[in-house]
Amino acid sequence: MRQDKILNIPAIRRMPTYLHKLLKMQSEGKVSVSSTELAEYMNIELIVVRKDISLTGISGQRRVGYDVNELIAYIKKYLGWENTISGVLIGAGSLGTALLGYDDFEHYGFRIDWVFDAAPAKIGTEIYGRKVLDINEMENCFGAENHPEIAVICVSNAAAQQVADKLVAAGIKYIWNFANVSLQVPPDVVVQREVIAGGLAMLAVRRKQEQKHHSGNLLQSMRKKLFHK
Repeated sequence: MRQDKILNIPAIRRMPTYLHKLLKMQSEGKVSVSSTELAEYMNIELIVVRKDISLTGISGQRRVGYDVNELIAYIKKYLGWENTISGVLIGAGSLGTALLGYDDFEHYGFRIDWVFDAAPAKIGTEIYGRKVLDINEMENCFGAENHPEIAVICVSNAAAQQVADKLVAAGIKYIWNFANVSLQVPPDVVVQREVIAGGLAMLAVRRKQEQKHHSGNLLQSMRKKLFHK
């Protein structure tokens, strides 16, 4: 995989949440927003919000904040979401179907135009208005003027590498991988791997730490009561 310049990954991951809040404010007719409002909404420090927003290149007004419409435009431009990105989804199972039904993609400049699967029972059916096509016909479906830029892999771990090979052969350069495997791709192909269990692991560890801390405080309290008797 090719080496890219260093990116502020935590800030980039926060941008869609900022955008979600701003779009809600826009729908409510609000014209300005302060860094403090965003910090409170995100439950993060004010300085973090200011640094994040500065990445977009926008300039706010003192005691006024940022124009909501302008900040939305700057965030979308920073993320490359000002123009719609065409995508293809491989795997029309439970996860793939859920992604097809995710309405917010339209706000994020991403549109899934093709859906492919290998299961005969799914080929030819429609999911959220998109016809499921045979993955074996994928290379014949793309032309120079209607070629997807991003591919979303929602297949089993065992099938993921084979699917990635087909995508590379079809000229796809950007892959969003939801399979829990590390794909082997050429240096000019970018893979973003999403490990869903990673979020659960973080939550479980924090739960374990909190329980341990609570148990420790309870034991300490019991010792104090015994000591002062």
